[in-house]
Amino acid sequence: MKTLALLLLGISIFGVSYKYNTQFLDWLRFQSLGTRDYIVEKLGLMFIDIPAHRILIGLFCMSFGLGSVVFLAFLPNLFPGLMFGALATVLGWKAPKPIVDWIYRRRVKKFVIQMVDALSLMSNGLKSGLSVVQSLGIVTQEMPNPIQQEFNLILSQNKLGVSLEEAFSALAVRVKSDDVQMFVTSVNILKETGGNLAETFDTIVTTIRDRIKVEQKIDALTSQGFMQGMFAMAIPPILGAFFYQTDPDYMRPLFTTVLGWIAVMSIIGLEVIGFFVIMKIVKIDV
Repeated sequence: MKTLALLLLGISIFGVSYKYNTQFLDWLRFQSLGTRDYIVEKLGLMFIDIPAHRILIGLFCMSFGLGSVVFLAFLPNLFPGLMFGALATVLGWKAPKPIVDWIYRRRVKKFVIQMVDALSLMSNGLKSGLSVVQSLGIVTQEMPNPIQQEFNLILSQNKLGVSLEEAFSALAVRVKSDDVQMFVTSVNILKETGGNLAETFDTIVTTIRDRIKVEQKIDALTSQGFMQGMFAMAIPPILGAFFYQTDPDYMRPLFTTVLGWIAVMSIIGLEVIGFFVIMKIVKIDV
């Protein structure tokens, strides 16, 4: 009976796949190439050069490769293998984009923090009679990455004939931050209309410092709520492990029956939803 059910399931999957193979391949091509291009673009903004075909191979290895490994690990238990294999495939496919976004946000945050010292150096350079380009050169000599990379690119573009206004505007595209946008807009406006750039840089430094203080205070206030949420999420698996150790016969149906595996998947789904809800609550934009 079990063999017949598996045979019917296989025939059904084959029939659906054969009927909608064109649509499925188009969707898969859109998803793979879109994700690949997104990751390539984000990595390019961080001066990380990885060929697009390698990223595509990595995506397939992290998704279908990981899903296949998880499925094989659960054999001969077919039902949990299919569930967890499909879950691992989806997570492996979706995980690279948020990971790359997280790395990019860390880089932007580091750049904004470095702007405090960099703009102070540029302000002092302008007060001593240096030009904007010369002040940028001082920053590239004294400051580490990522601000050194970004300002070096501005200087290189300027040497190739690109105006400073266009180079600074490209910086605002690469480093998406309100503070960077404020800095770029101020420089471009003052270069056209005239004004004291040194005083403007000092004002921007003060604004960035105040923003960083507020963000750090908010992080300190929300960290307690985040930890409470993490402890609440840890209670179900801890209790499950405790009950399995104390009374394994009582807990064994949870991992040996179809209904039990459905309950486990539901618990995992609710845990994931709870995590994203907690992150949404504790995240406050300044």
